[in-house]
Amino acid sequence: MRPPMLQHLATQIAEQLGFPQLELAILIALKATVVGAVFLPAIGLLAFFAIWGERKVAGHIQGRLGPKHVGPFGLLQSMADGIKLVCKEDLIPGTADSIMFRVAPYVAFIPAFIALLAVPFGPQWVFEKGLNIGILYILAVLALEVISVIMAGWSSKSKWAVYGAMREACQMVSYEVPLGLSIVTAVLVAGSLNLVALTHMQAGGVQDWFAFHNPFLFIACIIYFISSLASVKRAPFDLPEAESELVGGFHTEYSGMRWAFFFFGEYAAMGIVGLIMAVLFLGGWNSPLGAYDPIYMLTGYAPTEVARGYFLGSLGTDMLNQSWTATSTQMGMGEGLMSLSPAVAAVLLNAYAAFWIVLKCVGVLLAHMWLRWTLPRMRIDQVMHACVKYLLPLSLVTLVGSACWVAFVPQATIAGVEIEGGSLGPIYIAHAVGETPIFQLVVQWLLALLGLGAMGWFGGIVVYAFLMRKKAVGKSLFPSLMPVGKDSTFQRGEKYVPDADRSLASE
Repeated sequence: MRPPMLQHLATQIAEQLGFPQLELAILIALKATVVGAVFLPAIGLLAFFAIWGERKVAGHIQGRLGPKHVGPFGLLQSMADGIKLVCKEDLIPGTADSIMFRVAPYVAFIPAFIALLAVPFGPQWVFEKGLNIGILYILAVLALEVISVIMAGWSSKSKWAVYGAMREACQMVSYEVPLGLSIVTAVLVAGSLNLVALTHMQAGGVQDWFAFHNPFLFIACIIYFISSLASVKRAPFDLPEAESELVGGFHTEYSGMRWAFFFFGEYAAMGIVGLIMAVLFLGGWNSPLGAYDPIYMLTGYAPTEVARGYFLGSLGTDMLNQSWTATSTQMGMGEGLMSLSPAVAAVLLNAYAAFWIVLKCVGVLLAHMWLRWTLPRMRIDQVMHACVKYLLPLSLVTLVGSACWVAFVPQATIAGVEIEGGSLGPIYIAHAVGETPIFQLVVQWLLALLGLGAMGWFGGIVVYAFLMRKKAVGKSLFPSLMPVGKDSTFQRGEKYVPDADRSLASE
């Protein structure tokens, strides 16, 4: 449900009860019910499948099969692990701050599904459609995760946990700067913090995605991806855990379900940063085919026309206050190749839109998992060096460069856009609903082809590895030093000295 529907329902309930003054309390209760019944299970399912996917990816990269015995393809392995963790004893160190120790896992888990409320999964599938500071809201909520890690480490009264917590604080505070600057770069070009508006601006097809708008924004997308790895404690930035150095880092003293909540929070945060990347840089719910998408043609959805109506005000305000059917009719739903009622066509369209944004998020998660089981862990000094010496200056360059781009390179704009209190000014990404200048269009298509080539390479490796998993023997880049497969044998180095020759007894 959307908030206007909840508002209408709360009004009706209050009138039926005869207490109109309870309308606000009823509305809050209804929203809490929707959050608990929809978004909390959604985050649980995200973590459920992400954990299974992580173990499958790790297994195949290491030449194993991963989970396969519990359920089809091992899908129920996460459920079995959850049952095991529920049955485990919940231990709290005797010297720990018991209250802070108990609260920390929940603080780690709660921000992820609260942030999910502002993510648009379709033109009408948005819980908080009128949240004009959606990006700022999500970043503020996700920043609570670092507090949970510090709470867990400090309250445990363990040196390993404290070390991990301090690493997380240092890492998060540092990498939030290039992360935020990369987001500001996209917001600067778009001119809006509203996630729905940002998605409508990318409605024209793959060439209209923000990541391909200009070279500086393309680099900002890469900076965001790298910084997001650090923000969710993923390898090679998993220093707060670092089991080879700190036993388990900030959650060393946790067991059972409290320990599991930290990992639920980590995978949920991965999903949120993947969704933000999909909305900000990869077109959000929009299909890469734009108006030529077959589902759009069947349902009668014209993405650029709907975007134009949104920015000109014929949809932007009304969509918040009118019924689902009225909005669907105003969007032209049901007038496509398939004979459907506007409401049914809108449901089909929004489900298809949710498919695209989830698919893009899954691609980001797969890249996270691939990197974790490919790259070695960095030292803390290397982590800070990479941020301060490389990512921070580069993010500043992309911010200034992108500002210069929209200032000096001709951009398509929409005339007549008015907001309360004055004109909105030129919408620089209006190429999604207008005529794009030729130079801007050429740059967009070149960057889009470059990005699609990189995505194709990424997917090609995955497909090739899957097809050849039982036929090809792994090959090393340095076969003379690191032989693999049937030729792999342990070889002594030239300077090897037998134990008998270097023992005290032989002397």
